[in-house]
Amino acid sequence: MNSKQTTYTTFSYDAHARTCAPDDFLRQTRRTVHGVPMTEEQLHMIMAAISKGLELRSEDVLLELACGNGFLSVQLFDGCHSYLGTDISDYLISVAKKHFERQPNHRFEVIGGVQYVNQEPHPERFTRALCYAGFQYFSDSDILHVLTVLFQRFTKLERIFLGNLPDRAHLTDFFIHSIPTDDELSDPCTALGIWRTREAFKKLAETAGWLVEFSIMPYEFYAAHYRYDVTLTRQG
Repeated sequence: MNSKQTTYTTFSYDAHARTCAPDDFLRQTRRTVHGVPMTEEQLHMIMAAISKGLELRSEDVLLELACGNGFLSVQLFDGCHSYLGTDISDYLISVAKKHFERQPNHRFEVIGGVQYVNQEPHPERFTRALCYAGFQYFSDSDILHVLTVLFQRFTKLERIFLGNLPDRAHLTDFFIHSIPTDDELSDPCTALGIWRTREAFKKLAETAGWLVEFSIMPYEFYAAHYRYDVTLTRQG
């Protein structure tokens, strides 16, 4: 028997989203608390954190990786000049295109983050980037690659906001009865993705060239006790 065999449940956002009603945007992307869609208050706190982290301006061109179905994304459209959202799920992008896309300046595209940053033909056009509740589904090597390419090719990219990352230093604040194995906590294909300490994430981001600033959500936010946000900027 292979000792590396997976003994825990893996997860697919694409498969999950297809089980939800076509207009149940919050459940499709698991914006839920104990299975119940988030309240307006919780969603407002998310958008406030994103707005603070991005410092979005009317002239900005915004890139979003792992954008899901665009339900949060569309709320940023009026604050920027143009937008491109990418996600590996063709189903979630189909929902985004149907309900939220505003051609020609605010678009969605089916493509994985690593592939996208490698092949974007005009990377210099982007000034802001976002990934909310998605970066934990990237492996360490993919994060290092994406952040390095964003730093080197996307030369006008000034700020990146990465939200809702699970904090490995606070496992016991979430897993009350038993702690998952190291393999499960380090697997991007689980429902919660990879749990990383701030120190581990900072090392990846700084290796790619970015300055790192951590923040947490207000106490009232349902996941404030075991997740953190990250803002990346260029030196100077």
